[in-house]
Amino acid sequence: MIRDPDFLYDLVPTVYRLRDADQGWPLRGLLRVIAEQANVIEQDIGQLYENWFIETCDDWVVPYIGALVGYTPVAVGPNPGTGARAQARERIAVPRREVANTIRFRRRKGTLSVLEDLATAVAGWPGRAVEFYKLLSVAQNIDYLHLDRGRTVDLRDGDALDDLGSAFDETARTVEVRRVNSARAQGRFNIPEVGLFIWRLRAYTVTAAPAYCYEEEAPNCFLFSTLGADTPLFINPEAAGADPKLPIPITRRAMLAHETDEAVGAVTDAAAFYGPGQSIQIALGTPDKLIDPSRIVPADLSGWAYRPTGDQVALDPNLGRIMFPVGQPRRQSVWVSYAYGFPADLGGGEYARVLSQPAGAAFYEVGGGAKYQKIGDALAQWTADQPAAAVIEIVDSNVYAEPIAIALAEGQALELRAASGVRPTIRLFDWQTSAPDALTVTGAANSWCVLDGLLITGRGVQVGEALSGLTLRHCTLVPGWGLDCGCNPLRPTEPSLVVAGAVLCVTVEHAILGAVRVERDETAENPLRLRISDSILDALGPTRIALGSEGKPCADATLDIRRTTVFGMVQAHQIELAQDSIFMGEVRACRRQAGCMRFCYAPQGSRTPRRYECQPDMVLAAVAAQTARDNLSPDAAQALRLRETLRVEPEFESVRYGTPVYARLARVAAAEIAQGASDLSEMGVYHDLYQPQRLANLNQRLSEFTPAGADAGVIYAN
Repeated sequence: MIRDPDFLYDLVPTVYRLRDADQGWPLRGLLRVIAEQANVIEQDIGQLYENWFIETCDDWVVPYIGALVGYTPVAVGPNPGTGARAQARERIAVPRREVANTIRFRRRKGTLSVLEDLATAVAGWPGRAVEFYKLLSVAQNIDYLHLDRGRTVDLRDGDALDDLGSAFDETARTVEVRRVNSARAQGRFNIPEVGLFIWRLRAYTVTAAPAYCYEEEAPNCFLFSTLGADTPLFINPEAAGADPKLPIPITRRAMLAHETDEAVGAVTDAAAFYGPGQSIQIALGTPDKLIDPSRIVPADLSGWAYRPTGDQVALDPNLGRIMFPVGQPRRQSVWVSYAYGFPADLGGGEYARVLSQPAGAAFYEVGGGAKYQKIGDALAQWTADQPAAAVIEIVDSNVYAEPIAIALAEGQALELRAASGVRPTIRLFDWQTSAPDALTVTGAANSWCVLDGLLITGRGVQVGEALSGLTLRHCTLVPGWGLDCGCNPLRPTEPSLVVAGAVLCVTVEHAILGAVRVERDETAENPLRLRISDSILDALGPTRIALGSEGKPCADATLDIRRTTVFGMVQAHQIELAQDSIFMGEVRACRRQAGCMRFCYAPQGSRTPRRYECQPDMVLAAVAAQTARDNLSPDAAQALRLRETLRVEPEFESVRYGTPVYARLARVAAAEIAQGASDLSEMGVYHDLYQPQRLANLNQRLSEFTPAGADAGVIYAN
């Protein structure tokens, strides 16, 4: 607890305080400086007591407490330093939760359930352990039947067919000899094999958001996503009735499943996913007027051919679609709450974010229950007040369809942001006939603008005039301006961000955006400083320009890019630093004498500053050494170079924005990419997930807690 800065001054006798006031408070100023240091010492003493306990100790103390209980951390690569990111990595290497539960886990060593708890404690991944010997096909003894053992395939049992290969598989198999922990080819079905299925995708919620009316088909057709794209719905593990409490997709068959009960007969399981406090909610009129669960009918709406009858409402969880009865007049708005899958806290989303603003900044709230219902109303009041620093905060996940133009005066700063835990959508339309309709930000000298936590669709963002800087933090500027039902971009050639005028600096952090076009004023003295970190820059193709300038060989920008995945070509005046990043298009720097690229992937033919530990340079150097050592023929050497170049080319599970595994490296990605960053994590936007370190740590712990005589291995469930 921090004491009042005048607590020492209050102890001084009144006569001395009166004399101090007559002389301009010099004694109070001196005692405030002393009190500040006294507060630091007192906090440090208090923390020394807190460091005795694993629940309250500092991060650096966790390994020492672990050593006291015999916990041995796993070596997961070099320590990158002492900053905030290094501490985050240390928390992955030495999980506080596992150290706290070390004794409890060891008492349960050899039991199956402890493996599931290990997955969460060690790696932060929810898991499900499966003993594969129970799925082996056996000859039943008529006198001692095992009705819960696996059985052969029943083509009439659709539920069992859907579960094939998953953690919930109940179909019998014949014996295979490969081990589940084999480094070459993973096997499953044998007596000693135990598989730990883990879910790397997280379930992110969207709460009380308007559904998208898909008028291209009919006015009674809706999509859960405000972008108008198909979105698979996921179980929200935090929901009251979630079963299982795992972030897995909800299927039509799961909602159609029935359980037979002698007392009540057949009862549908749709209520396990839909209803108050559940993973899916649909409301009419206002977000709190939910449609009765008895009206919800799971259906296949892939072709919008299904026709609900009466007052039924058709729901397709596989695609995130809703259909009301045909011909039924519907004059009320449709509100939805649901969960979708994604790998990390990236772009606009309902996850916790750290918010801050300058002291004394004016504050304007927008949204349900706030003073202003539109962003434009808050901007108008801000323009009238003209404060030096201000924050406009959106407090709900509604859609705001309005033109937005921000003009800052000299020395002004404005932050337009979403409150922590909400995801508002700004939808830009063709409002003007002969003028651009992008979200525009302009300003005079020494002005700054921050956009935080927003999802912007319909148009891009334009920045101009003498604005000192723009920061895009935890924002999504939809690549291609928008999506169709199949997550295909509507305007693939249009940029998401256009920088014009004499803007000095643009910073992008934890964001998803399309192409960046720099149209700088020719009279500007210095190039634009563009800093991108932990983001996805998607030009929707490797041959399209992700960063460049119209009609010029290079954009007038100095680039600093770290832990970022780029789909498209990069053309910059200078690359000051590129680190732990993946470039899936040709990279061109006009000035190559300065700058550096470290631990990156850049295609062959790229013109970059000096490279260090980059791919495919390293494998090509190894091929050259092998060619000289083995005296390979030119044809054999060329074939080897081509094979190694193709092997290390990054492969992704999806390169289409809107899909759950967007920009995530495929499981078959080369180790030089999946563990090729400066700290042995993966290159690209998901670097800070530290998945290689998590997997290495989990594999080590599995070997310690596996039942005697069993082999345990990790299996990715998604």
